[in-house]
Amino acid sequence: MNIDVVLFLQLSSGLFWSLTYILIIIKGFHDKTYGMPMLAICANISWEFIFSFIIPHPSPQLYINIIWFLLDLIILFQFLHFGRGDLKEQFYQRYFYSISLLTLAISFLSILLISYESNDNLGKYTAFGQNLIMSILFITMLVRRGNIAGQSIFIALFKLFGTLFVSIAAYIIEYSPLITFFSIATFFFDFIYTLLLYNYHFKSKNQTP
Repeated sequence: MNIDVVLFLQLSSGLFWSLTYILIIIKGFHDKTYGMPMLAICANISWEFIFSFIIPHPSPQLYINIIWFLLDLIILFQFLHFGRGDLKEQFYQRYFYSISLLTLAISFLSILLISYESNDNLGKYTAFGQNLIMSILFITMLVRRGNIAGQSIFIALFKLFGTLFVSIAAYIIEYSPLITFFSIATFFFDFIYTLLLYNYHFKSKNQTP
């Protein structure tokens, strides 16, 4: 195994994912909305907290996790601040904060218990699994809204490349059929998401007077 190649891939993935989070934050404040679905936010911030402070990763991944956690705190704030107004159902509006807290608690316990049960101190199974779910949720959020508020092509591309680099690193370190499946499926949905965003962006430009 080439340690230098793996380190390069890990750092590149960390950079692209950090840029993804930063662009979500910038676009969210600009559009006065949130750019990451609720379940994705809850799963992300739970994973990053667990593998930063409860089962800390070795460096440099530990420092990347902490950076992601701090960025996700801002994304979580955006969701809590803007998310209620984005919902049309009265039930979800009324119990918005309770549902958000419950989702966060379930996400945290699920990731922690799965990691302990599978003896996965690196959290690789939960990381790749929730990344696949996140990719699907981004598509559903885009289709549900019918516009690119809180989202952009660069967010999609940076997420795609961040996932691609860490997927290659995981394959080099230790081949896993499950993680390979998660990686390929995630890349597929990220590619579809990028195409959809491009289509929405192209249509919105044509409709601008």
